[in-house]
Formats: sequence, C-alpha cells, structure tokens
Amino acid sequence: MLELFASWFLLSSLDDFFIDLAYLYRWFVTRCLLYRRVHLPTERELAYAPKKRIAIFVPLWGESKVIRNMVEHNLAVQRYDQADFFLGVYPNDTPTRTAARELASRFPNVHVSLCPHDGPTSKADNLNWIFQRMLLFESEYQARFEIVLTHDAEDLIHPESLRWLNYFAQLYDMVQIPVLPFPTPLRELLHGIYCDDFAEYQSKDLPVRQFVGGFLPSCGVGTGYSRNALDRLAAAHSNCIFEPKCLTEDYENGFRLHRLGCSQLFVPITRWNGKIVATRGYFPRRFRYAVKQRTRWVMGIGLQSWEMNGWRDTLGQLYWLWRDRKGLVGNLVGPVANLIFFYGVVLWYVNGMTAHAVRLFLNGSDWIVAVFAFSLTLQAVHMVMRMGFSARIYGWKFASAVPVRVVIGNLINMLATASAIGRYCHAKWTGQPLVWLKTDHAYPNRAALMSDHRRLGEILVGSQHVAAEELEAALASQPPGIRIGEHLVHLGKLAENDLYECLSLQQNLTFQVLDGTQISQTVARSLPADVSRKWKVLAFKVAAGQLFVAGPNVPTDELNDELHRISSLEIRFHLVTPDNFETLVQQFLGAARAA
Repeated sequence: MLELFASWFLLSSLDDFFIDLAYLYRWFVTRCLLYRRVHLPTERELAYAPKKRIAIFVPLWGESKVIRNMVEHNLAVQRYDQADFFLGVYPNDTPTRTAARELASRFPNVHVSLCPHDGPTSKADNLNWIFQRMLLFESEYQARFEIVLTHDAEDLIHPESLRWLNYFAQLYDMVQIPVLPFPTPLRELLHGIYCDDFAEYQSKDLPVRQFVGGFLPSCGVGTGYSRNALDRLAAAHSNCIFEPKCLTEDYENGFRLHRLGCSQLFVPITRWNGKIVATRGYFPRRFRYAVKQRTRWVMGIGLQSWEMNGWRDTLGQLYWLWRDRKGLVGNLVGPVANLIFFYGVVLWYVNGMTAHAVRLFLNGSDWIVAVFAFSLTLQAVHMVMRMGFSARIYGWKFASAVPVRVVIGNLINMLATASAIGRYCHAKWTGQPLVWLKTDHAYPNRAALMSDHRRLGEILVGSQHVAAEELEAALASQPPGIRIGEHLVHLGKLAENDLYECLSLQQNLTFQVLDGTQISQTVARSLPADVSRKWKVLAFKVAAGQLFVAGPNVPTDELNDELHRISSLEIRFHLVTPDNFETLVQQFLGAARAA
C-alpha cells in the first residue's frame, strides 16, 4: 500500500514540476527572446478598435441581495457604451425576479430572461435560455450582438475589461479575462486559499496551456465568446450553446471550442494605470461553503467531463485531461501525505529520528525513502513558486501563509472530492439529474467600489440614457457654471429622474422617488431645523438600526460628521431630485424650514 502511495506521490510531483519548468521556459522565451508574446493594446488601439455590441449573461438563482449592486456598479464604471445585461431568472425565485425586473425598468440596456421552468436546474440551462432571450431581443429590435460575455452576480468587472474584450475579439473566438479574488486579511485563511489558487492558476497554468497548445478552459466569468464561436457551438450541439447537464459548463465549453478549431486567448495578468485588469469577487469564506463549491468543480471537471468526453483525443490534449482529472485521486491522498510528513517530523523531533529509523518507519525500503525525499523536494520548489505568484498579486506578507493554507486546502479538496463522488454515484443510481450547487455571494462595500469613480457623462452614455453624439454637443454648448447633467435636462435630452439615477450610480448611492406614505412624520422632524436648512436633508425612516436620510446633493464628509453627532444610528443616504425634495420638505417640515 505504501509503495502505491509513494508511486502516486512521485508521479503527481513530477507532473507539477513539469508545469513549473514549462512556465520558466515560457517566461524566458517570451521575455528574453520575445517569442509568441501576447501583444497588449495601447490606449489608442483600444479607442480605435471597431466597437462590437456585447451581451453580458448573468444567470441567477437566489441572488436578490447582490444583483442590484452588481448591475448598478458595473454600469457605472464601464468605459464601453455598447453592452447590454441579460439577467436569467426562474419563476419560483420571486425576490430575484423582482430585483431583475426593477433593474430592467430603470435601465434601457438591462433585460430579463425568464426560464420556462422552476429552478434551480444548472447554470448552463439558465445560460441557454438567456441566449434564446437575446435572440428574441435581436429579432424585436433589429440588433445583433457580436460578443457574449458570461458573469456571475457577485462579479466586479474591471472598467477596462469590455474594451479589452472588444479589442481581442477581433482575433480570437474565445477570450478569457483574468479572474482574481479580492484581497482579504491574513486571518481569513479560507478565502486566502482561493487567492493562492487563482494567483497560481492564472499566472502559471493557463499561460502554459496556451503556450504549448492545450485547450483553454473557461473560468466561468469574464469569458467572452465571439458570435462565430457561438454559432459553431449551436450547430455542433443541437443549439445548446452550454451543456445543460454539466455543472461546469465553462470548462466544457473551453474543451468544445478547441475541438471545433476555434482560437482561444487567456489575457495575461496586466496592470493598467496601477490596477490589474481582472474580474474581482469574493469567494466562500466559510468551510462548508468552500466544500460545497469545490464539490461542483470536482463533479463537473473530474467526473462529468470524463463521462461525456472520455479519453479520446490527441496525446497532447490527453495530458491536460489527465492533469485536470488527477484530483479525483490526488485530492483524496493529499491530506494523507500531510499526515505522514507531520508524523515523521514529530518523530524526528521527539525521538531524534535517524536515517535508519526513517527507513523502518517507511516499511524498511530504501527506494520508498528516496521517492518520498525526492517528491518532497519537488513539492518544496512548487510551494516556493506558489508563494511567488501569490506575492505578485497580494504581497509577501499575505504569501507567507501559503504553506498553512495549502494544508487546509488539501482537507477541503479531500472532503469535496468524497462528496462529489458520493453525489455523482447517487445521481447515477437513482437516475436523477445533478443540480446547481450554489453558494452565498457577497458584494464589496461602497468604500471599495468608489476606487473606480467615473465621469457622469460616461455613465449617461454607458447606460444608454444619452447618445454619445448628444453628450458631445451638450459639452460644446455647456454654459460656464452649469453642470453637464443640468444642461442636458435643460436641453430636453435627459429626464431629471434619469440624471439622478446615473448620479446615484456614479456615487454608489440609492436613488429613490419618495412620496408621503414612505415618510414618518416623527422621523422627519428628528433633525434640527438648522441642519435641514444648511444641508438640504430630510430624515424619513428608521429601520434595523439605520437612519435613512434623503437629499438632492451628494453627501459630503462634513454632512456625515454632523449627522453622526446628532444620531448614533448608521446613516443611509438616498438621492432624490430637487423637485421631489422640495415637495417633501413643504409637506413635512413647512415652508419655513426649506432652504
């Protein structure tokens, strides 16, 4: 038994070491010899690339808490004005369906796709129905989307992502924008595992696959497909763009497209104006949610892919299939390797373990001792490189905990693999389909989102409230001292409600049209008269330990400081139009208190 374990450990270590060597070779020939290096676009090239219309698919199940923030923020920060969101919802998910319809009513470029059956089914099934909704939209409005981009409800899309996608889609059928978790404190070990995994996988594994000609798995989010690629997928798979029964449709599509001869590109991790161009998001931060998510990954990549595609391919692609599926064994024996290593260290420390004692511990075999020693050396090299990739993105302080997180990650992978095998076998035994294993999602707070602050005019164009030509004409005729939004309203090019909707997106605030039924008379009079006059604010509700305040101007730090001196409650600010505000002040505070 120990001989088999040692042999597997050696084989897996050699596999990892091969990728490490391939990465170093790639780094040398691309950096030093400038061979097969991906050309990164300049600002001029991005600006002058012909704009293709992009459809952003967001499949939803139980996402009512995050989808509003996701759409509002990403509409506000994107520097690309030819994109529409298609939100896929289920009939039996009323909160999410309501949130999606509300967004569609507010923004002309947000559309709802209602699945014809209750959910959850699979993400792929949801995406297929979104695709059908897009086709219907094209038929109704004589439009055509040249690129489809997939995202999840928790994704923070980089402001340049769509421009980069539009540029690279001129040459490639599938373009993968990097995906990286948000940095979290060192103490959050579980989320740190995802940071390490994605930093290594997208700094090393994906570039190496691309370099040596392997198929490129989609990361599920931040993946752009050309219309040519989608048409070929539809023709080859009975109009199913995404495999409905597969839990990792992203991985499957990468494999399918490579078989169809479609060109694929992973955009290298690149800093643009000091920030990495990547899709960001939070990953599971609780143990059981991490196990649940990785269970889906193992079932889809390790088991369903094996079932659907077998081992029939070229020798080069068979290697990548082996590497992607070896976790079915490696994940189960990984914690055993950790235990053997720690047990040996403890014996060495306590008993002064000699080389002879080591041989006795390992069944008296010299070759097993040599195999373990050599494998551990290879793994040490691999660990150092993993720390380097993590440090490149998150810093050396964060990377210092990589060895600890690897041990915890091995335990999570073992439990997830055991769960995946159990669920898969149960589904085959009972004849039931595997369903979408979802985890709870979170979205960043306002402070984190404000780093991508964008000009109001860009948001007006990006959300399709104003055409780019109308904005340019308004800027040319803008009188001194008049803000561009006010000028557009005066010209009749923009409704005041739409202006404040976009202003709320820019500032990551809530916009609302309030009426008297939504305001408490007692709460409205809770602020001193001079505060209401000075700052043009109206308190209208207290709920869940929060004081809700409305006003027509963006709140300043001075306003927040003054409100905190008056109330110990958390302040939640809502934007309202000037007309709406004056009406409410007259109704609840009287003319004397209006500013």
